[in-house]
Amino acid sequence: MLGIPLGLVLTNVGEWFIHKHVLHGLGRNKKSFWSFHWHDHHRSSRQHDMVDEQYVRPIFRWEPQGKEVLALALGAAALAPAFPVAPFFTSTLWYGMWRYYRIHKRAHLDHTWAREHLPWHVDHHLGKDQDANWCVTHPWFDHVMKTRKRYVHGARGVSTEVPEPTASRSLLRRVWDGLAAA
Repeated sequence: MLGIPLGLVLTNVGEWFIHKHVLHGLGRNKKSFWSFHWHDHHRSSRQHDMVDEQYVRPIFRWEPQGKEVLALALGAAALAPAFPVAPFFTSTLWYGMWRYYRIHKRAHLDHTWAREHLPWHVDHHLGKDQDANWCVTHPWFDHVMKTRKRYVHGARGVSTEVPEPTASRSLLRRVWDGLAAA
């Protein structure tokens, strides 16, 4: 059963690492398989206030959504041999991959929902610094790696960075809020 929390943590770490180093690192090269993320997905999201019309189309096309699904399916298949040894861990990773896809897709189809439920992902796409806010489903590892940047988004795409509280103050604030709620 320890595999479940470990899988949840690794899923978030994996989101951060793959987004930063593969999708943005390798993806900036137009000749890379991963270039769809930076050159198509980011461009479309910025031009249409988070909405990426690719997510309306069928997944079985050689376009950004289809490539995303293929990469996730191949990753899930690569994990299959681990299932007999670590079924809870492997199942949690599969769940995390499925959840990532569903949440990411919804964020790029419903910008109102994304602003309410995934402000860190909206900040990633619409903020001034698109080389921050790497996590999609939850910003936990962005906080750990200090890559979370908050923005206030105004008219015509103008974004202003909001200072992040220091880690110690943030922790103290969470403890205080928890005690106050009890």
